[in-house]
Formats: sequence, structure tokens, C-alpha cells
Amino acid sequence: MTTDTEVQRKLVIICSKGNLDMAYPGLILANAALGEGIETHLFFTFWGFDMITRERMESLKFTPLGNTAMHLVQAPKLPIPAMAGGLPGMTRMATNMMRKQIADLEIPTVPELLEQIVEMGGHLWACKMSFDMMRLNEADLFEGVEAVISATDFMEISEGAQIIFV
Repeated sequence: MTTDTEVQRKLVIICSKGNLDMAYPGLILANAALGEGIETHLFFTFWGFDMITRERMESLKFTPLGNTAMHLVQAPKLPIPAMAGGLPGMTRMATNMMRKQIADLEIPTVPELLEQIVEMGGHLWACKMSFDMMRLNEADLFEGVEAVISATDFMEISEGAQIIFV
């Protein structure tokens, strides 16, 4: 039986990685979902905490080490051998290249995207276990984080949602 009441869509994104290249997929998806009127929650756990920890959120890095898909997208367009990623300065070079590409495309920084998400009505949650393991306090976190919550709390929030793990 169909009713006239519309079901509210809900999206939960679990952010578990704190590398620059892993921060953007979840934040971009959250921003897009909010733009479509979808209730959106981001749950930060393990290294994903780097995205919401004031001390680290503006200095996320990208490393080619162990990245089998790593290749230069600027001239010269050459594949980078995986073992070259371990050379001194490669992480800094790769991070700088990625930051430049992001800026050239006028994509907001991680802190700016987090601010946009909160302004659009998105919800940011921090994992209690990861918070405790990293010996953080709430003053260490981005001000848009609503609360530090347990896995049980997360289960309540995510009930009925589409879940994406990044």
C-alpha cells in the first residue's frame, strides 16, 4: 500500500582514514547528499579523527607509498613505481601536488568542507573508543562535532540509513 507521505532519506558516512586523498570522498558525498535534502551523518573513527582534530585537520598528507594506482596526472604523465614512494620527500611532493590540484579546481579545504556540511545541517559525530585511544579531549576537536558517541549510539543514529564506509 502506497501513502502520500514521503520517506526521508538518510545517509551515514563512516570516515576511518585521515589521508588527504581519503578525506575528500566522504566530505564530497556528504555535501552532495545535503544539497539533495538527504539527512546526513558523518561518524569519524580511527585515523578519520585526523579530519576533525584541530591540530591535524589542515595538514593531512597524501602518500604514494603502497598506492598501486599512483600516477602523475600533471605533465609528464608517468607512472610512479611503488617503491619510489618511500624515497625522502615523496610524501611532501605528492601532498603538494594534490593540494595544488584541489586548489586549481576551487575545491574547498577539509576544514572548509566540514564547515559547509555543518552549515547545511549535516551532523558530525566522533567515535568514543577512538577518542579515548587517542587520549583526546573535546577541545581538540573541530567545533562542528556534535558529540563523542559510543558504537551503540551510532547504531541508533544510523538506523534505516544508507551506510558508506570510507
